[in-house]
Amino acid sequence: MPVTDSTTNLPAPVPPQTQQPRRLWPLWLIAVLALVAVILLGLWAGYQWQQQQAINKSIAYLESATDKLDRTYSQTGGQLNSQMQAIRAEIGAQQTLTSEHGRQIDHNARALLEAGNRTRTDWLLAEAEYLLRIGNQRLQIEQDYRGALSALQAADTVLKETEDAGVYPIRKQVAREILALKSIEDLDRTGLYLQLEAAIDVVGNLTDRALSIEASTAFTQQLEQDPEQLKERGALAVGWAVIKETLSKAISIRRLDEPVKPLLSPDQSAYARLNMRLMLEEAEMAVLRGNQTLYERALLKADGWLASWYDSSHSAVVALREDIGELSKKNINPELPDISSSLNLLKARMEGRLNATTGEAKDKQNNAAPDDAEAGDAS
Repeated sequence: MPVTDSTTNLPAPVPPQTQQPRRLWPLWLIAVLALVAVILLGLWAGYQWQQQQAINKSIAYLESATDKLDRTYSQTGGQLNSQMQAIRAEIGAQQTLTSEHGRQIDHNARALLEAGNRTRTDWLLAEAEYLLRIGNQRLQIEQDYRGALSALQAADTVLKETEDAGVYPIRKQVAREILALKSIEDLDRTGLYLQLEAAIDVVGNLTDRALSIEASTAFTQQLEQDPEQLKERGALAVGWAVIKETLSKAISIRRLDEPVKPLLSPDQSAYARLNMRLMLEEAEMAVLRGNQTLYERALLKADGWLASWYDSSHSAVVALREDIGELSKKNINPELPDISSSLNLLKARMEGRLNATTGEAKDKQNNAAPDDAEAGDAS
């Protein structure tokens, strides 16, 4: 079989078809535009939110400013009202003061007119009235009967120089009041105060050996039974006290050259001296105030404290108790007499003379008026 050329009998080759690439750029463009639009919308929303917040803040600020203005207006109105009231009150006070000054001026003018008609006797009576008034004030307010006595004696001397026979009953009453003041028991408050100060110094110099044994034992028992005082002393102090008490029971030391005297703690001595000092200072205050009850009670307590806490055989204690006994007998508030009768009599006498002088002046004016009328008719 013959060999033929196969190439001549094969069909013509068909060229391969090439696929065209898809166009994606419109999609990308749309996506980019959408993204840009979303970003712009977000920015615009954020801007709008900021604007809304700014508007809200402005509204809140305006509301607060309005409230402040309202409060300021109300406060200003209240202050203005209060200032107006204060100004009105001040104007009223000034008017009252002006009227008082006017009345005072009128009174002074009348007093000057009346002073022209007064004689030397009137002036002496006024001086005596002033002295009697001073004496009453010294006695009633300051309880200074010596100053009152001096004032009454000076008033009697002034009354003696007057030419008025009507002062006789006044001088008689002044003499009675002077005698009543002289009959008051002499009281030296300064001396009593200094004696109490000396007693306080003696108490401060009392040694522990002057304390009584029974009193110191009672004080120790009181401290042991009082839980509050034990707490204040502390646990170490309480423990040390227990140890000392145990050792004192176990060991006993005796001296043959002097009587047995227990050693006292500083608390006992300070407690006794401090209470004595307070009682005597209370008596000093009573002397300054003239309180007889408080004075006697303080000295009675001080004497009882000495008898309870201190040894009655100790020389300093004996002298101090004798001094307190003498001081307790003093009367620091003597009964003061009434010396106002002479002042009342003198006031009545001065008013009588003033009325008589005023009547004479009126009579003179009445008599002078017809004379002036006759002189006018004659002219």
